[in-house]
Amino acid sequence: MSSERLFSEAQRLLPGGVSSPVRAIKPYPFYVKSAQGSKIKDVDGNEYIDYCMGYGPLILGHAHPAIKMAVINQLDKGWLYGTPIEQEVALAKEITRYYKGIEMVRFLTSGTDATMSAIRIARGFTGRNKIIKIEGGFHGAHEAVLVKAGSGVATMGMPSSLGIPPEFTKHTLQVPFNDIGAMSQVIDEFKEDTAAIIMEPVMGNVGPILPEGKYLQEVRALTKEHDILLIFDEVITGFRLAMGGAQEYYNVTSDITTLGKILGGGFSIGAVGGRREIMEYVSPAGKVYQAGTFNGNPVSLTAGLATIEVLRSEKVHEKLNGVGNSLRTQLEDIITGKSLDYTVAGIGSMFKVFFGGEVHNYQGALRCDKEKYGQFFHRMHKDGIFLPPSQFETNFLSYAHTQEDIKRTIDAYEVNLS
Repeated sequence: MSSERLFSEAQRLLPGGVSSPVRAIKPYPFYVKSAQGSKIKDVDGNEYIDYCMGYGPLILGHAHPAIKMAVINQLDKGWLYGTPIEQEVALAKEITRYYKGIEMVRFLTSGTDATMSAIRIARGFTGRNKIIKIEGGFHGAHEAVLVKAGSGVATMGMPSSLGIPPEFTKHTLQVPFNDIGAMSQVIDEFKEDTAAIIMEPVMGNVGPILPEGKYLQEVRALTKEHDILLIFDEVITGFRLAMGGAQEYYNVTSDITTLGKILGGGFSIGAVGGRREIMEYVSPAGKVYQAGTFNGNPVSLTAGLATIEVLRSEKVHEKLNGVGNSLRTQLEDIITGKSLDYTVAGIGSMFKVFFGGEVHNYQGALRCDKEKYGQFFHRMHKDGIFLPPSQFETNFLSYAHTQEDIKRTIDAYEVNLS
């Protein structure tokens, strides 16, 4: 059955024909039949070099043999117990080994679970109500963080989705990324009732957009000065930029950290961790309630342990980040050679071409030419390169991408960028 026919049927059965909005590619999405290494194949027999990589989790590529074998071995033993298991202790040890600010961990089922729980923990620990988030930052699809931008330095949160009462977001404040002055102003005004700042150290769902100068260190200093918790959402950057994520890369430690994606080796997972005194507020040790049937799922934990072992033993970040640097340099050369007013952004194994000038925050991203990017996406797709279909998503390299893949990709950018 072809992708077009499948989508026609899906539209009768699934809202918008898809299970997540970003997959609703116009005029219809392609349906994947299989994937291996850096490639995916669709039901129509087409093969693509994949730079979506499941939106970040597949740092080792599709169907990596070490993860596959570890999961197969676990499946032979069962895949859901509803009891504590050895793997959750082992994976917690690995996390606390690489993240200085994490002394205790709660395993969850997704990044959304992780950020939702992190905010609840911060409010429970501090006894305060408000949170500050970065304008345009994505922290999952739950009420406290689904807020739209408004005017002014501090934006009182207004729901960006139907079904969310304004009362759910009235305690969510927003400030621009890379603007320490705006952050300081909001803290001065609301510090008595501000529990935490939640932020991606590198913005991933509108970019990537990197922190400038000592911005992260300045945010860290502000939160310490005013006794406000700092939550780093490392669902994307965790185990992506380094074994210790963005916190290791930038040498800044948060009070609470959320993890996901790579941590599960391609299987559904989330985790929230932090200082012992904070995490001991989580039930059953404390009175901040959190629970889940699939928390600490044996398959996800097993895949995560296998992924971390490969990352460590094969020094993946050292090699992969070098490939990322080279790729971005080649893209910059293409843009310069064509005299395009575009910007190459990225860090480590993350990259993106913004169809506009330099982007420092969400408002800068919004000024990019989304229509032109959409046309570019379809040209690249036709040439066998799968990029995320939105201007506001990050492209991801994997350890499985070969030099031949990179050359084909650069050649496609050379032809299709205009």
